[in-house]
Amino acid sequence: MDIPDEQFADMIDAAFEHLPAAHRKAVKNVAIVYADEPTPTQRQQLKLQCNQTLYGLYEGVPLAHRQGMTGYPPDKITIFKGPLVRASQNEGELREHIRHTLWHEVAHYFGLNHEQIHKLER
Repeated sequence: MDIPDEQFADMIDAAFEHLPAAHRKAVKNVAIVYADEPTPTQRQQLKLQCNQTLYGLYEGVPLAHRQGMTGYPPDKITIFKGPLVRASQNEGELREHIRHTLWHEVAHYFGLNHEQIHKLER
């Protein structure tokens, strides 16, 4: 499947708009970007094996850990186009994967860990 970058960016924007309004309003000072693939450094930092895939990455200080402190640099959520496209059979499935990945990374921004996220997903 070949998805132009502009269309992929539009899908990310639509996924963000799909989040509940209260959550969208609470996301502040966060760059939501996309990249074709995770960098070798990102893969190494996360200790990913060669057979593991990364769809998205939150980088920053979660809100739950800031304890009211301000002055942090912007947080960043990266959505990885290549892995998501390869995992999708069609455009509808790609949209759903993007929506789920963005929700997952926003949950990290709010301070949830993987165990808490998986519990919410059930």
